[in-house]
Amino acid sequence: MTPMAGLTRHGWLAAATLLLGAALVPHSALADIYRYVDAQGVEHYTNVQPRGKGWQRVARTGPSRNVRARPKRMRAPDPNRKTRYAPYIREAALLYQLPESFIRAVMRVESNFYPDAVSAKGAMGLMQLMPRTAASMGVIDPFDPRQNTLGGARFLRVLANRFGGDLILTIAAYNAGQGAVKKYGGVPPYAETRRYVRRVLSHYYEFRSRQMAASPAGR
Repeated sequence: MTPMAGLTRHGWLAAATLLLGAALVPHSALADIYRYVDAQGVEHYTNVQPRGKGWQRVARTGPSRNVRARPKRMRAPDPNRKTRYAPYIREAALLYQLPESFIRAVMRVESNFYPDAVSAKGAMGLMQLMPRTAASMGVIDPFDPRQNTLGGARFLRVLANRFGGDLILTIAAYNAGQGAVKKYGGVPPYAETRRYVRRVLSHYYEFRSRQMAASPAGR
């Protein structure tokens, strides 16, 4: 990946700028997400209201943003999850021209690499996509690791383009929304968002250092 140039913002964070090159991706209409399990046990998802029996709404994009997702269960230790999705991260990085370490850092903070994670607000999967965002990024099954990774990276690309490649604003908008970043002209004064930006940046630099050390050029 192309090295990222450093910058300082508000005197309390240091970061880099994302290089631009991809066009803005348009948002699509609001849509709920429905799930159906056929006789063979295969799961099907759609964001178009289906006709017929057996379909269940698993994500609602209305004002309440309530989500009925897969039932929670006790997680067995799975240390390999931290590297399992590397092929999808690499694919997303190449497709949307983003550093692998950046996508991995967002995934680490959002879900800690658990593909079935669901937040209290209804964000789903590895990149914790809200139902509306998932639908607008073309994600049919938000619990599919590849779809979720590509959808999250696509959204990061949209935000990076919208904020001129500013890494800090891209991270802040991923957490607090584009409207909040535009309203305050920078990182919103929300403790959660500022903490989120610091965490993503910390992991980004950590992952980038590891990647550079592991590459032939870094040895």
